[in-house]
Order: sequence, then structure tokens, then C-alpha cells
Amino acid sequence: MLQRRHLLAALTSVAGSAAVGISSANAQARVQSYGAFLESVRAQALAQGLSSAIVSQALSLTTQPNASVLKLDRHQPEFTLTWAQYRDRVLPESRFVKGRSVYAAQQSVMSPVSARFGCDDRAVMGIWGLESGFGAHDGTYSVIDALATLAFDGRRSAFFRNELMKALQILNDGDIAPAAMIGSYAGAMGQAQFMPSAYLRYAADGDGDGKRNIWTSEADVFASIANYLGKCGWQVNEPWGQEVTLTKVLDKAEIGRTRQRTLGEWMALGVRRVDGTAFSQSNVQGAVVQPDGPGTQAFMVYHNFNVIRRYNPSDYYALGVGLLGTGIVSA
Repeated sequence: MLQRRHLLAALTSVAGSAAVGISSANAQARVQSYGAFLESVRAQALAQGLSSAIVSQALSLTTQPNASVLKLDRHQPEFTLTWAQYRDRVLPESRFVKGRSVYAAQQSVMSPVSARFGCDDRAVMGIWGLESGFGAHDGTYSVIDALATLAFDGRRSAFFRNELMKALQILNDGDIAPAAMIGSYAGAMGQAQFMPSAYLRYAADGDGDGKRNIWTSEADVFASIANYLGKCGWQVNEPWGQEVTLTKVLDKAEIGRTRQRTLGEWMALGVRRVDGTAFSQSNVQGAVVQPDGPGTQAFMVYHNFNVIRRYNPSDYYALGVGLLGTGIVSA
């Protein structure tokens, strides 16, 4: 019996050592495979004419897939918030208080920049507030490391490889140093949370230094957000929407941002301003959205609401931006 126990212990030890050896070998193979992947990225970047020195500096920031990035990518929460829950989470009174203080300090910079790029301060403040808490939280991940990880081992590898190549192009242009290019685990960058492709299309120089620095230059952040919305069709000095009162329940088929009518037609259906009074104009086109269904908070939304959705295609997000920006700038 004793000999058998010793034999089992020895076999267990050998099996455990073998398992460790296999695990170590797998890890080493994975690192080697990742190294080959990075070499393919390097070759592609050099073939596109990017600087060898910049590419080397950037890719040196990632040596193996980032486990934290992969965990976040694969374990995203599946629960769905109601509008009321989302509103309470992203629009606490403290965010309005902070926003008003920040706006008072930044208005002299923001207003001329917003106007120059075809937008206005309400939308810029709303997006800046939701995306990064007015610049307080712009991400902690190396964008190159995050994008390379997801391009190598992500759910949408082709998409992230394309974003990685665009990130290398941005670095090649000299707007930011590789180590300073930080963002979210999914590669959304800086205070505006632009993906590299959006950066190349919309990032703008607001402070006149010849660079587009959405990480540490507030003027560039404002210019970039304003340029994004301006190029997507923002109508200056026009409202995004407003809360309304429904004097009777609307048919579900009448609700939704694409179901547009004139305000005169909506008034005939029992829609009023939130205080119960009639709209001041009757020929303006709008749509009623009521995210949580009959008997809950309702809004009349206009053209600019859909422009905000170009930044993030969510009714909740667009309502949050509109309410936050209006609550700060128009207070």
C-alpha cells in the first residue's frame, strides 16, 4: 500500500510537471505568435511609408496580449438599463454642478472654437462631460497595446487591425508621442474618446500649434468635438430637443425619432411643452421619443438630436448629451 501511494504521488508529480511544462510551452508559443503578428504589422506599416523609428517605438509598447483588455472585451455586461436608470447613472446633479464650474472657466476658449467649427457649446459640453467627465477620465490603456491585443485575439480582429494601422499613422504625423497615446481598453482615445479612424476624419487644431492633441489640449478637444458635429450637419443655435408632456397616450407606431411631424400636428395629437403650454412654432419638424414606454418621460427631438447620434448611435446617449449640455450652458 505504501509503495502504491509513493507511486501515485510520483505519477501525480510527473503529471503536474508535465502540465506546467505544457502550459509554459503554450505561453511561449503564444508570445512567439504575437511577435510574428507584430512583425506583420510592422511590415504593413513600413509598406505604407510610415517611419521605421516611430513604428518601432510604438510597437515596443506591446510585447504580449494584454489580459486585462481581453477580459474586458469578452466579459462586457449583458444587462440592459432602462432610460430612467441610465439617466440617474450618467446625469447626477454633481455632474451638472461640476460642468457649470468647468464651463465658467473654459467658455472663453470653447465658444469661439465651437463657432469656428460649426457647432455650439451645449453639444460640446454634453459630449465632453459624458465621454471623459470634462477631461478627468480619458483612459489608462496604451492605445497601441490595446488595439494590437484586439487585432491579434479579439472578436473583430480585422476592424481593430485597421484601427491599429490608423493609430500608427497618427503617431507618424507627430500629433502625439507613442507613450502618451492613451485611451480606453477598446482604443478610444483622449478626452473626446475618438477611435483612430474618427480622429483622422474629425480631429482639429483648436489652439493653433499645428497639432491635434485631444489628450491634453482642451482647445483641441473642443475643436475636434465641434468639427465632428459640424461636419455631420449640426444646425447652430437650433435645439436638439426638449422634454414634453403627453395629454393622451400615443400609439406605439407614432413614437420614435424617425416618425416626424410638424409641431402643429403633434399638438393636435395632444403633445405639449413640459409645462403644459403650446409650442411657440407650429411648422417645425420633430419626433417624439419615449424610451421607457407609455406613461414615462417623453421628449420632442429635432434634427440636432440625430446629429448627436452620429457620435454614438444611441437614443439614451443623445438624450444624455442634450440634457447635460443644456443644463450646463443654459443654466
